Amino acid sequence: MPVPAPLAPSATSIAQREAQDLLDQVEGVNTVVVATVDGFDVASALRTGEAARVAAMASSIAAISAVVSQEASLGRNKSVTIDTEAGFAVVHSVYREDAELVIIVIAQGGALLGQVNYRVAQFARALASA
Repeated sequence: MPVPAPLAPSATSIAQREAQDLLDQVEGVNTVVVATVDGFDVASALRTGEAARVAAMASSIAAISAVVSQEASLGRNKSVTIDTEAGFAVVHSVYREDAELVIIVIAQGGALLGQVNYRVAQFARALASA
């Protein structure tokens, strides 16, 4: 698989800073990874997990979301939430001129879904405009 063209340095810097801020500031968040849509990790902040594996997983989830959105004529996909017994994952798509990215946040059950969704949406907007 070919390696994607690099993002603008400003975008990579913002991605890393925002990932770390989200991990540090939102209670219950364990993993934040920014990935290309083809599964390469761009930036990450983790307490658990491996960035490369999480990036590949996020890419797959985003691809399924895109197909569902297209088939149901719902427009371009924005985000997917996976709710589990022990926590949740939020996968948010980021559309840039130079790349399509995916942000994935994995949190424990005690984390507040609304707070995570709000922060991930802010992160996505900042990254889209970087």
